[in-house]
Amino acid sequence: MSTRTTRNETTIAADPSLPTIVVTREFEAQLDRVFRAYTDPELVVQWLGPRRLTMRIEEYDARTHGSYRFLHIDADGTEYGFHGAFHEVRQDERIVQTFTWDGEPDGVSLDTAVFEDLGGRTRVTTTSVVDSMEARDGILASGMEGGLTEGYERLDELLAAQA
Repeated sequence: MSTRTTRNETTIAADPSLPTIVVTREFEAQLDRVFRAYTDPELVVQWLGPRRLTMRIEEYDARTHGSYRFLHIDADGTEYGFHGAFHEVRQDERIVQTFTWDGEPDGVSLDTAVFEDLGGRTRVTTTSVVDSMEARDGILASGMEGGLTEGYERLDELLAAQA
């Protein structure tokens, strides 16, 4: 018997001439399961963000014209709040939403996640558009790569446990 272990890499790209960040990640699960993990608050709370933070969802209505608000809480009790609106949610295809961190209330990004069926696997490509190159560079310098990568690893574990 052979065992195949794969580690899907998270790719983060920033076009030098546009205020965008493109994140690409593949998952070893069918598209409908990955999409559900992005839209079901009972699943989102289990994977979104770094392991060191606890997540509390105050609202998560993942449908077109819905909204969300959640907190990531550090071990010392420090809370980091995030909120936004779901502008478009197309089942198993795409999610368009805004994303705002309470600590930077004027720093809104517009994020589009596109879900691709790879025949039993799924690719998610998320494009975030912000209002300036400075804002984009600040996001990239914030340590978001580590938290994002760790969250996706947690999602891998969640998907594997549900298989």
